[in-house]
Amino acid sequence: MLAKGQPVSVSPPRNPDEVFSILDEDGNVRKGVRAPEVPDEACLKLYRGLLQVRLVDDRYMKLQRQGRLGFYMQSTGEEATHFGGAYALRDSDWVFPSYREPGLAFWRGYSLTDFTNQLFGNCEDPVKGRQMPVHHSARWLNFVSISSPVGTQIPQAVGMAMAARISKKDDVALVYFGEGATSTGQFHVGMNFAGVFKAPCIFFCRNNGWAISTSREKQTASKSFAVKALAYGMPGVLVDGNDLLAIIAVMEDAVKRARAGEGPTLVEALTYRRGGHSSSDDPNAYRDPTEVAAWEAQDPIERWRRYLVKRNLWSQELHDRYAQEITDEMMAALKHAESLGPPPVESMFDDVFAELPPHLAEQKAECLAGPRPKSGHGGH
Repeated sequence: MLAKGQPVSVSPPRNPDEVFSILDEDGNVRKGVRAPEVPDEACLKLYRGLLQVRLVDDRYMKLQRQGRLGFYMQSTGEEATHFGGAYALRDSDWVFPSYREPGLAFWRGYSLTDFTNQLFGNCEDPVKGRQMPVHHSARWLNFVSISSPVGTQIPQAVGMAMAARISKKDDVALVYFGEGATSTGQFHVGMNFAGVFKAPCIFFCRNNGWAISTSREKQTASKSFAVKALAYGMPGVLVDGNDLLAIIAVMEDAVKRARAGEGPTLVEALTYRRGGHSSSDDPNAYRDPTEVAAWEAQDPIERWRRYLVKRNLWSQELHDRYAQEITDEMMAALKHAESLGPPPVESMFDDVFAELPPHLAEQKAECLAGPRPKSGHGGH
């Protein structure tokens, strides 16, 4: 749980053990802290995005419980980490997500129709039914496929960042991972390489307290994960992960450094996973339920709403209109997704080679011909 400190710096702190925050729990900008300038229109778009993730998570988890979806993962309470990262990027930048960043994909243009089709793995699934639900990928948005093995996306993001630099582009790569991924070799490899070669990569550790059933205390003996950046020769910033404005400020600073050739940044966003790891997990088996109540009081959407009230941007009428629009879009996407069949079987041969080699062409022909007749007498 976050301490109620009053930071006095006007930029993200140099001390990676100091939690940087801009908004207090009532939506006020803390004294002595300079807030980034976010236009009114963007403020409202961010609010709608936060609300969309919350409503989608609630509805789709219920679908999973009804047996209409095989698997689902929520990000309730962590939504600010999606949009704080998304806001600072431009379209040509690359994103390597973890499991809980659907809001970032939505912000970049991933539709609820695409999202829903992927969950069902139907014939309009952008990844053709080849990934389990919530493992989204959108090549047209530079949103790279989610991968179940923890941490594998970290060195991949560094590679993409280096490719951009070699191509003389000032694009950056943003990679998300949970605090559990810092215990993997991929974290070390990615951080070390990026630090040595000043890769334009931003490492975003979403510290939500639990790596499935393993607590944060079992992952490291250091005071923070952000402090690990110092050993790799890069800045580390610990930010209030429920404070959208603070994450935007930290990310804008990290992106500016990366584009200027100053190298990578490690951002640790301190937040909390209020639900289970996934629809297959029961968190009551390993954590104290009172933890959840303590973090519900720091809800990132409510804090952003209060900030918008201070700016005279929020109204109940506006909220209700957004909620209805999102609900209508969800229902239409679900109706459409459930009306479709699976991807055609021959699609499994696509996207493997630029030109289908003879052995796969033969296998494809056999597959399309259907099962061979049984041999023997009388089926015995």
